[in-house]
Amino acid sequence: MIGMQYKVMLPSDYDMNIIRKRVKENGAKTDRFQGLHFKAYLITENGNDNNIYNSYSPLYIWNSHSGMNTFLFEGYYDNILKSFGWQRINIGIPLYCKLNKNFPDSLYAIEITGSIQETTSLAASLMENQPSLELKNEIVGETCIYNPDKWCYSHICFFREKPENLQNIGTIYEVLHVSIGE
Repeated sequence: MIGMQYKVMLPSDYDMNIIRKRVKENGAKTDRFQGLHFKAYLITENGNDNNIYNSYSPLYIWNSHSGMNTFLFEGYYDNILKSFGWQRINIGIPLYCKLNKNFPDSLYAIEITGSIQETTSLAASLMENQPSLELKNEIVGETCIYNPDKWCYSHICFFREKPENLQNIGTIYEVLHVSIGE
């Protein structure tokens, strides 16, 4: 599996309804996309949930590199290039990916990022460094993606309802659509 995310930073006065409309009209195009495990269409909005910027930040989990390559190099990603210009794509390896049957109904996600400290053994070190979430029973999907090139991780949890008690420990995203691949 491969994790992939680009974060398109938008001006603070950008009308985020433009992104909502874009996803409403086009989000289903990645439903059943070959090689895709899932894609979550994520946004942050300046002033909501302690966010200080507007962003469009879709998260992809690919089952293999071939699906990701098809998406990037066979014209699908060109829509991002045309609309938002050249974007830096963050790549990582999922340590795990747990999805409940109601995962596609996710409306919010929280991303908690951190660094993996130098150690003499990596066994269980990443799991020990992740913050404990008080709302574990409300999580409908969860993944942890690490990057051994930068020794960092992103722990992302998905919810059907807004996680009110977690506003100060990570970035809260609104989930506009979830595509499940083939």
